Amino acid sequence: MGDDSPVISSAYPVLVKPVFEKVNVKWKGGESTNSVEDSFSKVESSFPGFAHDFVMQLIRAADLPVVSLNESVLRLESSHDSDGLRINRTEEVFQDLNRKASNLKKILSRIPDEISDRRLFLETIKEIASAIKKLLDCVHLVSELIANPQGRQVLEQRKKEFVKFSKRFSNTLKDFFKDGQVSAVFYSANCLINQTNLILQTVKEKSE
Repeated sequence: MGDDSPVISSAYPVLVKPVFEKVNVKWKGGESTNSVEDSFSKVESSFPGFAHDFVMQLIRAADLPVVSLNESVLRLESSHDSDGLRINRTEEVFQDLNRKASNLKKILSRIPDEISDRRLFLETIKEIASAIKKLLDCVHLVSELIANPQGRQVLEQRKKEFVKFSKRFSNTLKDFFKDGQVSAVFYSANCLINQTNLILQTVKEKSE
């Protein structure tokens, strides 16, 4: 999973997988549909980014208008349930990390709808800053409960990367208020969501 490729890494879980789930409901989980979904999932696991390339090729083949996948993926994050990243340990601090990560991602997903309203967007930025701080504080507490020293070291590195991307996001917002380029904000927000997912993935792998 490339740290700088949030849309590529999110294309399957956020765009493609939900489509299969809706089709399965409509057709009552037909075996053929499940087989296609399983095959697609296996290809994506072996070749990360396949789903993104597949979606882009469909868009080009259908001669559809150019769309911003950064914006589309960001919007869909609000309805995306990252079950595969959910930490299963029952201690309150681990469950709190699940909640705080989900909250941050949902706030970030509101950006496309709120960025054109300066007053509302400034309030959202305050919410994001608060959510980032709460998430980092929770990661610190979780780190103390990971028994494996190597696991704690990996998580600490993830935390540093998250802080780095948080600062990039802050700088992108400053530039936005100067030049009004929304695409850079969408991209940076997706990067931050990706970093949040990487923290959850690391905690899940190192603590369970």
